[in-house]
Amino acid sequence: MVRVDIRASHKRRRDKCEIIANILLIARKGAKKTHIVYKTNLNFKLVSKYLSLLEAKGLIEKRGRNYTTTEKGEKFLQIYKELKELLS
Repeated sequence: MVRVDIRASHKRRRDKCEIIANILLIARKGAKKTHIVYKTNLNFKLVSKYLSLLEAKGLIEKRGRNYTTTEKGEKFLQIYKELKELLS
């Protein structure tokens, strides 16, 4: 009997931390909201909510029309990377 993993044929859902890490990675060199929307494959409404949260927590900052990852955001990315390595 051949066992098939049904989940493999569907896109897996990303958790909140993974989405935040994606946004922070995209914003490292500065990115407009539109660029973040397309690169994260999220809609404008969701990206706006995440950007507001990240700004409030000091992980990202808005410079003109661009969003840039802060030093605190870089620290989040480092910790997130280490956590993923521990869990894999």
